[in-house]
Amino acid sequence: MHIAYNGWFWDTPTAGSGQYIERLLRALRRVEPSLKLSLIVPPHNPNPQNVPEGVEVVTTGNGGSAGKFRKVWFEQRTFPRMATKIGADIAHVPYWGPPLASEVPMVASVLDVIPLIYPEYAMGFFNRLYLSLVSTGARGANHIITLSNTSASDIQEWLHIPAEKITTTYLAPDQQYHPQMGREHDKAVREKYNLPEHFVLYLGSFDRRKQINELLLAYTYVGQAEGENIPLVIAGREPKWRQPLFPNMRQYAEQLNITDYVRWVGFVDEEDKPSIYRLADVFVFPSVYEGFGLPPLEAMASGTPVVAWEASYSDEILQEGAYLVDSARSMAGAIIALLLQKPFHDTMVNQGLAQATNYSWRKTATETLIAYETALSGSVANR
Repeated sequence: MHIAYNGWFWDTPTAGSGQYIERLLRALRRVEPSLKLSLIVPPHNPNPQNVPEGVEVVTTGNGGSAGKFRKVWFEQRTFPRMATKIGADIAHVPYWGPPLASEVPMVASVLDVIPLIYPEYAMGFFNRLYLSLVSTGARGANHIITLSNTSASDIQEWLHIPAEKITTTYLAPDQQYHPQMGREHDKAVREKYNLPEHFVLYLGSFDRRKQINELLLAYTYVGQAEGENIPLVIAGREPKWRQPLFPNMRQYAEQLNITDYVRWVGFVDEEDKPSIYRLADVFVFPSVYEGFGLPPLEAMASGTPVVAWEASYSDEILQEGAYLVDSARSMAGAIIALLLQKPFHDTMVNQGLAQATNYSWRKTATETLIAYETALSGSVANR
């Protein structure tokens, strides 16, 4: 089988779609070495880095920018045409951006439908137009891959795609997320980000659904008990704070009078994430909606207890591996209990490690191959 991949997000490890395609291709090479895999890259990235051995790079030009209109042109015209030209059996767009038409059977990974559920994520004329375009493209795809049954249900509801055209393939933490592996780097990471000896960690983005406001509110309680000794470390590239998508969390921390207990460390390099998870006493993930929710699973695999918001994705993915809460007050209680009660802390560490072992990229790759076979057989049947 010959699969062609849309490589628009290759070499963008900070984007979920970029991480997804790189890890998927590596896993597919291990699971089924006989596959022919082609990575079709846009003109602005003619020399992609870290491409797995055995994956053919197909260029479509040399130079240019990665602007919005160039992205649409690549998705709608360049990629499907090139997939046909190289004789691919399947064309896979590893994010929500499938073309309206393709001669090659099309598989699209719709990681979530957040812009449909939360309209503030698709504000502006171009974004609304693009959302309409890729939604129509998804309905016309031969098969949809998503990352959780939660997302699969949302895709059925919001995109009106039947269940038989959707396959769930869970993500997994990479092997470097481990309680021991790589510990020799922990000291350097602590110094690099000026991390205290003990701290509670949030690592992620800052849009409204992440509910950083609930975490800060929780720390008004935690801070009274342990704030001076165990501050809250907030990691991630800060946005331009503006409503409605990015309410100003620094300002909110000042209003709550907890700035003495909160440290903002900014962007964390990918190679440093395993260490920063391991160094934390507790990892907190208050997001109300995710297509999957990989950060808390990475923290679990690193041996750090997790407190997460109770929601459909956390009930499905995290289960008993995390302590699930539904308010700032209960979040604070869980954090304090994990900090002060070692038996409870150790129990949650062990439950988290056990839950993390249920996920692997080998399993993801195997289930993805089944989705390809389904798309191919359905395409043949419809001819």
